[in-house]
Amino acid sequence: MIGATFSPEARENKSQMRVLGVDPAAAGPTGYGIVESDGNQCRVLHYGALSVSGNRKRNGQATVLQEVHELLCRLIEEFAPNVVAVENVFSALNVKTALRLAEVRGVVLLAAVQHGLEVHSYAPREIKATIAGHGHADKRQIQIMVRAILGMTETPEPADAADALAVALCHLQMDRARRRFGLPGTSSLPRPRNLATSADSVHGGGLAPDACSVRAERTTRGRAPRILSAL
Repeated sequence: MIGATFSPEARENKSQMRVLGVDPAAAGPTGYGIVESDGNQCRVLHYGALSVSGNRKRNGQATVLQEVHELLCRLIEEFAPNVVAVENVFSALNVKTALRLAEVRGVVLLAAVQHGLEVHSYAPREIKATIAGHGHADKRQIQIMVRAILGMTETPEPADAADALAVALCHLQMDRARRRFGLPGTSSLPRPRNLATSADSVHGGGLAPDACSVRAERTTRGRAPRILSAL
């Protein structure tokens, strides 16, 4: 497992919103990233990617799913995110890959409901458009934009981790739009302003106030996760 942690002291501030972004993978590493917003700035707390060893993989897909579940539970318990954001299954994938990816997503949902967290799901193109300005951005472009938006000193590696951070940032932007327009759910959101246009206004390790302004919300406990898709 590859990972990096920033600003551990920030976890003590209860007024901030934290999002656990997850980039599920059918075969490769599952990316994860935790982004926090205080209403004015966004900053990364932790990110990385879980790569299951070949020996463990030979024990079957159930072993892979178990490791993903254990990882997510540890992250939720350590960082106490307010919400989980996950990339949606890409409809153009072949059936076998789509099924494997759906299994990993199912584990994400399970970990979330076990900890009373709401889950928001976003389409790959929506995430790319929000972060890079267009829905066909490649992984390198996403890495560069995530680094700029979060004011990171290093490009997030591996690319799976950068994708997970992008998912978390996408949710913060969509949530900001939902609150501004008073909409009940992510599926009804208008297209958000691209975060890519705000990269030049990054100050103090995060976005300018207008680019990432969200209010902290209380975690919903003891309920099944509400799956919201932005298409």
